[in-house]
Amino acid sequence: MNAQAATLKRRAATASVATALFLGILKAVAAWKTGSIAMLASLADSGLDLVASLVTLFGVHVASQPADDDHRFGHGKAEALAALFQVMIITGSAIFILIRAVQRFSEGAVSADAEYGIAVSVIAIVVTLALTRYQAYVLSRTTSLAIGTDNLHYKSDLFLNLSVILALVLEQYAGLTGADPVLGIAIALWLLYGAWSASVHAINELMDREWPEEKRRHFIEVASRHPELKGMHDLRTRTSGDRDFVQFHIWVAPHATVREAHDIMDSIEALLAKEFPETEVLIHVDPEGLVDEGARFAKVDEVTALDDEHGEAKPA
Repeated sequence: MNAQAATLKRRAATASVATALFLGILKAVAAWKTGSIAMLASLADSGLDLVASLVTLFGVHVASQPADDDHRFGHGKAEALAALFQVMIITGSAIFILIRAVQRFSEGAVSADAEYGIAVSVIAIVVTLALTRYQAYVLSRTTSLAIGTDNLHYKSDLFLNLSVILALVLEQYAGLTGADPVLGIAIALWLLYGAWSASVHAINELMDREWPEEKRRHFIEVASRHPELKGMHDLRTRTSGDRDFVQFHIWVAPHATVREAHDIMDSIEALLAKEFPETEVLIHVDPEGLVDEGARFAKVDEVTALDDEHGEAKPA
């Protein structure tokens, strides 16, 4: 991971912690004064945001550490672990909101001091919007899973705060009793949806899921530009934090010396590095014509698709 990307991610995580702390204090007072379930849900979410943001900060810090003897592929998956922790936090928050909303229905209580709750929610929207814009800026320059999950959560907070305003207006000004807990339930369901979406990305990275087919296809097309590459197969890809890892076999002319084959590999790696920075490439050399049992080869100039079953290049 380059130093600039690591610095950007640490700053984004620190900004997230500061935002959660500020909004938590603000909403605690608002929940006490209004008695609103939607505001209480927003407070619970901000409190858990603080915990999740602290974990994100720690995960980003660990992920930025260079590879060592015990972690030869680096520490990038710390971000996926931090993202999964955030998913658990979001899920717990949603369940708490659902339970409290059902209790509110049975109690029949009505919120108060709508003006105060609305003012706090407006402030929360402005602050959260500023944070998500900064996170978007960081994500445009990095591929941080932890920051991306945090950004998804804070985007849901924007809808949450809008829902708080709507609940207070409908219940106290329009006289629609029950609007507050109904919107609280809607917020909880939205949080559960966000948790599910974030968990899919984190689990895919932890399970070393292959790159999307379009990205794999582009990788093969770039490699095929090398004039001495006769074919390639056994392409395997995965992602860990900000780094991608790729390994594959190539065909070279059978008469090529070890030095010549090594030079070909170096030039292929240099070619790939231009369009796939922060990618670690491992190449195995085979003489052209050597076919392993069960392997499928393709002439590079014919490669236009991927064999999903074997993860290999195949001719059109």
